[in-house]
Order: sequence, then structure tokens, then C-alpha cells
Amino acid sequence: MAAKESFLPNFCAIRSVFAIVVVGELLVLVMVLARTPGSGLWQDLSLLSLFVQWIGLCSAALLCLLRGWLARLGNTAAAALSYALILGITLLVSELSYRLVYGPGIGSDHLQFLGRSSAVAAVAAAVALRYMYIQHAWRVRIQSAAEARIDALQARIRPHFLFNSLNTIASLIPSAPAEAERLVEDLADLFRASLGRRDRLVALAEELALADGYLRMEGVRLGERLRLQWDIADLPRDALIPPLSLQPLLENAVYHGIEPRLEGGVLSIHGARENGVVVITVRNPAPGPSDRLRAGFGMAQENVRERLQLAFARHGQLYVHDDLRFYRVTIRFPYRRP
Repeated sequence: MAAKESFLPNFCAIRSVFAIVVVGELLVLVMVLARTPGSGLWQDLSLLSLFVQWIGLCSAALLCLLRGWLARLGNTAAAALSYALILGITLLVSELSYRLVYGPGIGSDHLQFLGRSSAVAAVAAAVALRYMYIQHAWRVRIQSAAEARIDALQARIRPHFLFNSLNTIASLIPSAPAEAERLVEDLADLFRASLGRRDRLVALAEELALADGYLRMEGVRLGERLRLQWDIADLPRDALIPPLSLQPLLENAVYHGIEPRLEGGVLSIHGARENGVVVITVRNPAPGPSDRLRAGFGMAQENVRERLQLAFARHGQLYVHDDLRFYRVTIRFPYRRP
């Protein structure tokens, strides 16, 4: 998906307009300082700033209006057309500025002014468009690499869990067909989530339902060894979260904290909203030294951490606390609604 996006930024955004104004002023400052020192420094700075800002802001406004149409073109065509539009606006503003200051008429000074303005605009526009393209290509590579890692981790369901679930379902078919049917539906929901779109966010209610179905399957398999404590009444069910963000943490807790213990243990899930931030904590008995060497230890945490950061940048966080008695994993992300 990212590869099909245009390399041109959103010139309608305040951030882009601010960048154009700042870059334009830096260009003006360099041009003024490069001139021969004279008494008209501040006058030249003010007039040239007005001239350059008119070109930059008019170009941004036109590219903003044509944003949808340019996005449908290929990068090469969009770059060529944008370059031509910037040069056209430069010629138009230069002509109007010359007529406003010196009046109508064509002479050597007039043509020299238009040529000099067009040359500077041609170089500046070429550098700016090239920089935008390089930035876009870098973002595409970073996002593609992250999505590839997410694909591998999101589609990853431990074989032991799959085989155990199928064996549990098979054993329930003769004695409890209704229970077996419900477990099949839970397993299908888990697979459907793992194969879903990676670039969308889902409601927390959907993620909690998926986690409940997973723990229901594990509860049938482990019996009384798995004891659950839910404390999620304060969680906003409409909060958006990357899919399969909670279930891998629960699977990690069962696989490393509950299953290796003959007596089992308590798996608690606590959640609340704190000042616009959703906080969910999963706690289980701390794994023993040998259990920490089991394959996959810590992989689920890195999976969830990376997906939270991809969705919420620095606002998506994951913390681990291990006091040798309990192992707690806490995720924090901003409360965003559809």
C-alpha cells in the first residue's frame, strides 16, 4: 500500500506550509548575504522575502488543490508536472512583481529578472522535489521492513498450541459436541484475526473477545490449572488497538508461566484508562530459570511493542516487570476512538 502513495507531501497541512515558509526565508537570507554589502540590506531582505513567499505559498496552494489528481499519476509524471507548475508560478509572480515595481515594458533588465528568478526557482524546486522523493523512498523501505516483520509475527501461531487445540476439540466431540463447536469457532476467530489486514486498527472490544476465546480454549485444555482474574470494567471498549496485541501476551503468559507448573497458576488481566491513556497489565507466575530458555520467550513482547510503536509512535509503549514471583507485562497506548 505504501508503495502506491505519491511521494509528494500533503501541501494542505499546516506542517508543510510552515516548512515552505522556513525554507523560503533561509533561501532569501542566503541570497541577500551573498550580495554586495550595501545600505539597502533590510529593504532587499523584506522585498525578496515577500517575493519568495508569494511563489512558495502560491505553489503550495496549487499543489494542494491538485493533490488528488497528482496522487493518481505515477511519481515521474507527478514530479514533472509539479516542477512545471512551480516554474510557471515563478514566471507569473515575477512578471507581476516587475510590472508592479517598474511598470509595463520589455527590456534587457526585464528579461534578466525573469531569467534569474526562473533559474533560482528551477534549482530550488529540483532540490526540493528530489529531497521529497528520497524521504518518501526511505519511509517506504522502513514501513515495508516493519510490515514484513509484523506479517511474520502476526501470522505466527505456535504449532504446539494448534495441535493441542485440535486434540482438545477432537476429544470433546463425542462427549460435548456443543463445547467442541464453540472451540472450533474460537480457533477460527483467532486464525481470522491472524490473517486480517495489518494496516488497520480494531476496537478494544474485538481484541478482548478474541482474548477471551483464546483463554477459553486454554481453559478447556488445562482445566483448573489455569485460573483467570479479569479486572477490565474501566477499559473503554471503543479504544483502537492493533489487532492481536493482547492475545500474544496471554499466550506468552500461559506458555511460559502457567503450563510448565504442575499446580498451574493465576493469570490476571487488569485494565483502565488513565488521563487519555489506555493501560492493560497481564500478570502471571514468574517463569523459572529453565522455562526462560524455552523457545520464543520474549518474542511476543517484541511483537506487541513493535506494533504499538508502528501504530502510535512513541506513545505506544510496553513495559516488563519481573520480581521473581510474578511476571507483569504492561502496555500503554493513547485512547483513540473510530
